[in-house]
Amino acid sequence: MMRGFVIAALVLANVVTALLIVRDRHAHREAFIELTRLEKQRDELNIEFSRLQLEQATWAESNRVDQVARTRLGMVFPRSEDIVVVQR
Repeated sequence: MMRGFVIAALVLANVVTALLIVRDRHAHREAFIELTRLEKQRDELNIEFSRLQLEQATWAESNRVDQVARTRLGMVFPRSEDIVVVQR
């Protein structure tokens, strides 16, 4: 009787351990899939950030700013007689 109980307990412990291993492996797979998804998202965001930096650099070039100021805003460089120096 005692021997049968010990064997049953060992079999039960073995089954429980196997189920826990299956649960942990499943959790590991899900975590790995999430990691892969997040790495892909990070890479896409890095690419977008690089594009935005390039676009910002292009729009901020002094030649571009000068061109927009002259064409869209009608701005001109002041003539020397239009410049006033204020002294204290």
